[in-house]
Formats: sequence, structure tokens, C-alpha cells
Amino acid sequence: MSTDALPALVALAGPTASGKSAAALLLAQALDGEIVSVDSALVYRQMDIGTAKPTREERARVPHHLLDIRDPAQAYSAAEFAADARRLVGEIRGRGKRVVLAGGTMLYFKALFEGLAEMPAADAGLRAQIEREAAHAGWPALHAQLAKVDPPTAARLAPHDAQRIQRALEVHRLTGQPLSEVHQAATREPALQPDLFLSLEPTDRAWLHERIERRFDAMLAAGFLDEVRALRARGDLHAELPSMRCVGYRQAWEALEGQWPLSSVRERGIAATRQLAKRQLTWLRGLPQRQVIACDAPDAQAQVLRAAGVRA
Repeated sequence: MSTDALPALVALAGPTASGKSAAALLLAQALDGEIVSVDSALVYRQMDIGTAKPTREERARVPHHLLDIRDPAQAYSAAEFAADARRLVGEIRGRGKRVVLAGGTMLYFKALFEGLAEMPAADAGLRAQIEREAAHAGWPALHAQLAKVDPPTAARLAPHDAQRIQRALEVHRLTGQPLSEVHQAATREPALQPDLFLSLEPTDRAWLHERIERRFDAMLAAGFLDEVRALRARGDLHAELPSMRCVGYRQAWEALEGQWPLSSVRERGIAATRQLAKRQLTWLRGLPQRQVIACDAPDAQAQVLRAAGVRA
């Protein structure tokens, strides 16, 4: 394949621990491209170990974008991501480089490829009411309530996903419509379509589970708990911030608050990461346009390169 025929914009998705970062690095090098991160945790500064953030050496090999752009006390929405990513794609292409969109935050991919629905504004009073209900009955009970009024949205949310359950119930109570229908009916922004959409997915779920365990153990050995202790010591962060709701950080934060024994962080963190991977795979399997590459294949990285038209 000639250089001109190589894809200008490649999306590389997959569940956590599937090898996306390493594959994206090789692909970007082979394409003479730059990486735009599609990850809602990597945007935060001071959160390096628990996010498996690319190292300085890796960033020196290939430019990475949308890393360390927010303080953990700040929010970063899917709409902001979509706007930033579109701008960066234009800038990178303007430099004559190709773009690799790599990550596992599926809402970000959706915002970029499909556009975002125009949603009703937040209602502070209603949110407070829902939080009081959750404090009394628990988020799984509210998740069950959501399943009665909006089955498609409830099916893609975990029973303890407080932030998204709250928003879905809020939209339903504000509009009288399920969030899933509001998404379908609302006006959307123009979509950005990749030339190639690759998805790293395991043929053997046990392989991915083992990878998740090994990576979490490596994070703990690298000082993950100390990283969370330092974040708590700042004094301006709390457990309900989007940054502290990231997988691993939430479990470590709760243990350091005394809700659970510190010895349970590993088990709870691994379980939460497995649940995240399951949700990511469910989302990916609903996309017929993706080209699946078995991430547990010995030549997975070579397959990624071949799919993009470059030699391994």
C-alpha cells in the first residue's frame, strides 16, 4: 500500500488491559502519526499510576494529546472531549500527520462519531431529591426503578453507577421521556468518522481477567495507594468527583476513608475493573462497523499494523 493510501484517521478501541496503549504507540509510529487519547481518566493530572498513563519515554516517541489537561477537582465532559478532539484532529492533519484515536471511554467515542444529544439542563433540586432517595434505599434500588422506566439505559449501567443513574432518572422526571429516547430524538452535532475502526477484543475472557489482575498488582507495587493518599491530602477533593469515581481510585479512596479494610482494595479494584471491561465489550459488540482483532492472539500488534496497511 502506498503512503497516500494509508488511513488518515484510525480509531483503536477495546476494553481496559487489552493492550490498546502499546498497539496505538506502534501504529502511530508506523503511520507517522500522533495519538489523541480517548480516556476520561487520563485527562487528570496527579493521577498517573492508577490510570496506567503513558510514560515520558512513550510520549517522547509519539506525541500524545488530551493527557494531564484537567486538575482532579475539575470536571471534563464528553462534549468538551468531542470539541477538543475535533480541533486536534484538524491541527494534526494540518501538520501533515495521521491521527490515532485510542482509548476505552466509549461515551467519548460515541460523542465524537455520533454527536451529542441536546439534553435538558441539570436541576439541582431534583438531583438532591434523587440523592436523598439513594441515601435511603441505595443506588441498586434506584437502578431497578430506572429499569422500569428506561430499560435500555438501565441495561448499560451498573447498579452502583450513581452519577449516570441519577442523570437518567433526572432526565426522565424532567421530560417524562426515557433518556434513551431523548438521545434518539434530539439534534446532534456533526459526526466525525474514522477511516478505520479497530477493536481489540479477547477470544478468551479469562486472558483479559488475568491481565487485569497483573496490571492492578503492578499498580499497587508502584505505589498506587500512596498516589491516592496524596490526592486525599490535598483537602479539596471528595469521593463523588468524576476523577475520584474512576475505577480503582474509588475503591482505594473508600478504603482509606475506613469504609473497607485496606486489604480489600486489590479484590474490589480488580472486580470493578472486570465490570468496566464487560461494559466496554458490550458497547463495542453493538458496533458492526468495527474490525475486531483478537487481543489475546500472539500477533495482535502485527494484526493491528496489517489492518492499517503497514508492515509489521
